[in-house]
Amino acid sequence: MLAGAFGAQTRVELNGQPVEVYLSRAAEQALAARQEPLLAEMELYFSCLIRYKVRFQEPTDSSGIRINDKLQLRVPPVMTTRCDNDYAGDEPPLTAFPIEKPAAFTPHWLQIDYRRGQWQGEFGY
Repeated sequence: MLAGAFGAQTRVELNGQPVEVYLSRAAEQALAARQEPLLAEMELYFSCLIRYKVRFQEPTDSSGIRINDKLQLRVPPVMTTRCDNDYAGDEPPLTAFPIEKPAAFTPHWLQIDYRRGQWQGEFGY
């Protein structure tokens, strides 16, 4: 789990499962200062290995679950288009990963922090 003092805690339902969302005081302040909402994606990355990663971005649609007026949440399962290290750049090409029972892959908790001008996140089961 992320280090730091976490203040706000919210429980939301995602894929029919409860998810506890914890915001640090710094994250609460940074969100309050934003004009537009922030999208936190709890990415499940299927490839040769499985990786959990929280990505922060500006929402481009309304497919996320609203936590409050400044934060949305989404869990996109993705996979690499091939399982090798022969690709240019940081990440291999990704494609959507269809899951028949998304509730089974829904995280139980998410922590969000804001340190040195960067969003940080971690989630788990």
